[in-house]
Amino acid sequence: MKRTIFVLILFSLFATIIISCGESKPEIDKMALMTNAKAVFQPLPAKMPGSENDTPELIALGEKLYFDVRLSKMDNQSCNTCHIVDNNGAGDDNLITSPGSIANTIGVRNSPTVLNAGFHFVQFWDGRSPDLKDQAKGPILNPIEMGMPDEKSVEQKIAAIEEYQTMFKTAGIEITFDNLAGAIAAFERTLITKDRFDMFLKGNPQAITDVEAEGLAIFIDKGCTTCHTGPLLGGNMFQKMGLLKAYADTTDKGKFDLTKVEADKYMFKVPSLRNIALTAPYFHDGKVADLKSAVTLMADIQLAKTLTEDETNKMVAFLESLSDIKLAKAQKKVQ
Repeated sequence: MKRTIFVLILFSLFATIIISCGESKPEIDKMALMTNAKAVFQPLPAKMPGSENDTPELIALGEKLYFDVRLSKMDNQSCNTCHIVDNNGAGDDNLITSPGSIANTIGVRNSPTVLNAGFHFVQFWDGRSPDLKDQAKGPILNPIEMGMPDEKSVEQKIAAIEEYQTMFKTAGIEITFDNLAGAIAAFERTLITKDRFDMFLKGNPQAITDVEAEGLAIFIDKGCTTCHTGPLLGGNMFQKMGLLKAYADTTDKGKFDLTKVEADKYMFKVPSLRNIALTAPYFHDGKVADLKSAVTLMADIQLAKTLTEDETNKMVAFLESLSDIKLAKAQKKVQ
């Protein structure tokens, strides 16, 4: 009798274990998550600030200039060289830092993506330019980038090209350095991406997978939204690199190099996370090669939190939902 009872208890125990193992984890409540996400993030607007005055002719001129290597001293570098938007490029060059037009010159900071750049509150890592037009002027005259000696030289070079004489006239503007930069900015204002996360924010719970949704929940719960908020999930504030723990490389002091204000040491513009999975390597110095390492490091030095392997993988999955749909598909085919 005792033996029979023991066997029944043992059988019941094994049955419980088997049933428990077969049970699936409860699905994440995507609708509730969507509500929480909408309180922190917004879809990208359909148009960038300033685009209301952009004509098709001005945009066409800007696109031509964007890809023209003749804007560089050695006729070998264009805006697109470091911010690749053709051939399924994600608006950067995927290099640690970028080589310049003149031999043996190389930039000191990682080239950020130009996609969605017109939504940022300032331009460059240190915010030294207020908008796309002002930003477009910088690399052309920078001696370690495109290397043109001065504005007048740029104007004379472009004015000597018959095609540009026609295109500037058609756009209704004179050939000046300021107008040239304005045209490039007009083209850049068309570079708005479309991703699955926006589809989710607009009401489609199936636009992101369950794993991506779990990653989003972790992203919010861990406090990543302290800096990464709004339509860009970033791009709207400065933050210290190494807020709670020092970043390994303290050579670049960020905004401090411009202002000389002690509080600005190691302050950089918070990067947008849109298309982040397509724009490795990471950070202002480009020294972190992959997204998983970047996520782990940010949790550590910005939030003083240690993520599990599962949490990291799920957060990376969420960040991949921020990639432009067409670009993500194209780059996946290449891989």
